[in-house]
Amino acid sequence: MMSRPQSLIDGEAPDSQHAKSNRGSKVTEETVALVVFSIFLAAALIVIYRLSFDKIRTNEELENLEHQKMKCEETLSKIKPCSTVQPTYPVPKVINDPCYKCEEGWEQHGGKCYYFSINKSSWKQSRDECRAKGGDLVKIDSREEQTFLERRLKDVMNEAEDKFWIGLTDSAVEGRWVWADGSPLNERLQFWSRDEPDNWTGTDGEHPDGEDCVGMGEKGGAKDLKCWFDAFCSKPHRSICEKAAVKGQCVCV
Repeated sequence: MMSRPQSLIDGEAPDSQHAKSNRGSKVTEETVALVVFSIFLAAALIVIYRLSFDKIRTNEELENLEHQKMKCEETLSKIKPCSTVQPTYPVPKVINDPCYKCEEGWEQHGGKCYYFSINKSSWKQSRDECRAKGGDLVKIDSREEQTFLERRLKDVMNEAEDKFWIGLTDSAVEGRWVWADGSPLNERLQFWSRDEPDNWTGTDGEHPDGEDCVGMGEKGGAKDLKCWFDAFCSKPHRSICEKAAVKGQCVCV
């Protein structure tokens, strides 16, 4: 006796089962396609976001560079340009700030030139020699100038008694100290050594007019820059001459 197919036993036709199988496969393929599409869509969104972020960051960097460029141009516009000379290598440029120059044998400091004599002579002869060189005996106008001279003399003095005349005297009126140019001594700019000035007249009073001219110098250095002393104007000493430095234009490289 022939047996019935299971599908007939279950009361379901073979065609119906085949159709249901096809529908299941179709649903599975659509699901897979949807998942794949979603993945591609998500990846595309990520790429678009990344490109947008990179563009924003690039724009910000460009704005920052443009801002820096404007600041540099503004700074350069405030710099005083150098007037150029004939180019060499390296190319020199002349700036408008003054340069101070001194003749050979003179030392430049600030806007002045100084000459430290080698020969010894009286105060008056020393002044005449300075004037013949276009200057005069030094006039000390500031503590800074006294500092320069006091330290410089330590180098040029050969021995402790190697003193230097400066342009200060009270030969006209005793006790009224004036500079060679006639200006009075500033009471706040006095650098007398201890017990000076003493207007000594000599052991036997051979110099009744006393000591009317001023010198300076301490070989070992002076405490608080105090190294002035009065002396007989006829005594031979070295001297310090000064004159204004010549202004010129500096060449910067």
